[in-house]
Amino acid sequence: MPLAFQARQHLNLPIPGNAGLLSTYLLEQERVVGAMLDAKKLTLLAPGSYRYTVTSLNVFQLQVNPVVSIGVISGDGELKMWATDSELKGLGLVDDFKLTLDATLIATDSGLEGEANLGVTVSQPPLLKLIPSKVLESTGQSILNGILLGIKARVSHQLIEDFRLWSKENDGNLIEPKNHPE
Repeated sequence: MPLAFQARQHLNLPIPGNAGLLSTYLLEQERVVGAMLDAKKLTLLAPGSYRYTVTSLNVFQLQVNPVVSIGVISGDGELKMWATDSELKGLGLVDDFKLTLDATLIATDSGLEGEANLGVTVSQPPLLKLIPSKVLESTGQSILNGILLGIKARVSHQLIEDFRLWSKENDGNLIEPKNHPE
């Protein structure tokens, strides 16, 4: 019987100042994805397609290295990400590892809103057969929550700093949309 665990995080991040420019910023896919994830572990495969090597995780004294391919689209004030493929290195012969990711980041008048869902299904590795499934599942759930909390922290800090830098770089080059005619 395969192990399955999942985690979900919500984001509601007010951004004072140039929040109206967030829709334009989200179109800078490579920049935004690099700010949300660790850019050193991210490889651009093609426009809208990335490979991400998740930070090595230690699970019951074993080192696990998930690698996920990510599809990204952006437009209309949204950036969407999803897992297109995944592999797991480090647990020996595990052929049925599947990672799912569905994340959305939306520019609003006051900042950013978003939601990320992360899930994993995998058979119980032979090296961990003596550990009860419930213990492995709760450990997996904790790991996924930790990954999403780390990404949320990067969005709350690194992405906001990158947005402010981008705004300064484009100072005067972008005109904030107005809701009324002049």
